[in-house]
Amino acid sequence: MRKKIYVHVADDHKILIEGIIAVINTDKDIEINDYSLTGKEVIDWFDKKGNKADVLILDITMPILDGFEVLKHFNKNNIKQNVIILSSYDDIKIVQEMLSLGCKGYITKNNAGEHIVNAIKAVAKGEQYFSNDIQSILLKSFAGQHVPNGDAPDNFLKETLTERELEVLKLISKQYNSPEIADKLSLGISTVDSHRKNLLRKLKVKNSVGLAIYAVKNKII
Repeated sequence: MRKKIYVHVADDHKILIEGIIAVINTDKDIEINDYSLTGKEVIDWFDKKGNKADVLILDITMPILDGFEVLKHFNKNNIKQNVIILSSYDDIKIVQEMLSLGCKGYITKNNAGEHIVNAIKAVAKGEQYFSNDIQSILLKSFAGQHVPNGDAPDNFLKETLTERELEVLKLISKQYNSPEIADKLSLGISTVDSHRKNLLRKLKVKNSVGLAIYAVKNKII
């Protein structure tokens, strides 16, 4: 008789958890061992004596503690756990960060139904598994090809900004124009315009209003 694979699911959307469970229940070799709705619930569940799962399916953006913090907790406490990231984010930097923190698989939510069962079986054996779209951007990255920016959490995007870009963003948000910013920061106008273009590209907004909204939303100003 084949050994069962026990899976714990963590996502802040109950309806998505129910969908994942419905797909997993179609395979007799896999069994759900509870679920969590926040990152803190994940940590508390695994810290409780007797709670074990062969595979943890983990979302990135969850209340209280996010997926990054869950994996950092596992690493800090030397918890060896097979983890599959299930996320709507497909930015290469996010994927690489999660791999560096020890995840074994990464699947985008759009492809969950197609891949989740195979991913669980592969990762339970210690193998890596990626949905087709993630596999494609990883291969491009390894080959040194340009990989366009994908979707990423707002707070992660903020971490990609330089100190100078943050200074420029703050002044743009306060309605300073390029000559005024150049004067205030002792920069050339062309340098300020270059920073402005980089901000628009990195934060995926179209104009100064979008930059200001981003700055307010992420408590930069």
